[in-house]
Parts: sequence; structure tokens; C-alpha cells
Amino acid sequence: MENVLKIAACIIIGYFVGGMNTAYFLGRLKGFDIRTKGTGNPGASNVVIVMGKGAGIFCAIFDIIKAASAVLICGWFFPDIEYAKIITGTSVVLGHIFPVLLKFRGGKGLAALAGVALAFDYKLFLILLLAELVLIIIVDYICLIPTTGSVLFTIIIGIQHGWLYSLIFLPVTVVILFRHIENFRNIINGVEYRIRLLWKREQELQRVEKNREKLAEKQNKSQN
Repeated sequence: MENVLKIAACIIIGYFVGGMNTAYFLGRLKGFDIRTKGTGNPGASNVVIVMGKGAGIFCAIFDIIKAASAVLICGWFFPDIEYAKIITGTSVVLGHIFPVLLKFRGGKGLAALAGVALAFDYKLFLILLLAELVLIIIVDYICLIPTTGSVLFTIIIGIQHGWLYSLIFLPVTVVILFRHIENFRNIINGVEYRIRLLWKREQELQRVEKNREKLAEKQNKSQN
């Protein structure tokens, strides 16, 4: 019974820490709901679009820290629970994506995923970071980082700690992949933001807006 309560504590702590949505709070400080602007996603990438690079970087760093902190705290408090960290990590990312305080409309999980990886092993975090940097140079689309990163983390954590770790974390991977289906469609339609948004914000915003206008015209013609 005691172990069940400890596992429940890991789930609750992870979920509610993950649900502290930095993007949403930053938007409220500016007087608006981030979910009504830009892509509508309350995450760091949309903060870059709406509020600029500095705010976006702050948002990403804070979300990484909150996720890593939750995992480390639960691992420290419950050292006798073998799966405390991975259960907490799973709950953190799901809490970030489906926060009850925002009616389950949260971010897409990238920064929280990075925080979980960092809490487990900074070397693993750096390996994933390097792999994603190489990928982003090749493909130039932000949305491919969380999708490939979640798959890689799930595989690597299983190799390092046992496949039950992968099984526990698998729901996160499935949810992240599902949440990015729209982004994959946007890539096909030419309206997905590229990583160059970080240093060529106005140019990238204009490119996407023009492509959206062309797409809308094409759809109107096909309907007529």
C-alpha cells in the first residue's frame, strides 16, 4: 500500500508540475491568451512567433527546468521505488500537454521531454541534443525535433534501464506523434514554421502567411 501511495505521489507531482504552462503565464502577463494567437499552441515555439526569441528561449528553459526538477525530486524522495523517475517523467510530459487548469489544451511536450532526459542523464540529454541539431540542419523544421526525440528517448531509456522503462514512457511518444499530425500536414502545404524562425522571425512569418494565402485561394478554387 505504501508503494502505491508513493507511485500516486509521483504521478500527481509530475502531472501538476508539468501543467504549469510557462507560455500561458507569459501571455497573461502581456494581457492575452497565447492560445488565441500565432499557431494557438501554448509552447515555446509559439512564444517565439508571438513575443519574440528572448521570451521563447526563456519559456523553453523554464519548461526544461520544471520537468527535470520534478523527476529529480521524486527520485530523491522515493529512492526505493525503482520506476519513480520514469513514472514522474511520463506524468510531467503528459501534464504539460494536457494541463487540467487549461482545460487540457497545453503545449506539445518538447521542452518537458528535454527536461526528463536531462534529469535521467546529462550525457543522454547531450546525445539527443546533438542528434536533433544534426536533424534540424538537414530538414529545417522545428516539429520534427519532439517527434524524433521522443522516439529516440523511449528506445535509449529502454536500452539503458530495461524495456519496462520504455513501456511506461510509450504513451508520451504516442501522444507527441499524434499531436504533431497537423504539423506534418502543414509541411506538405508549406505553412509549417522552420527553425530559421529564431533568427529570421519576420521573414519566416511573411513566408508562412503568403503560403497560407495561396493555400486558401487554391482551396476556394477547388470548392468553386
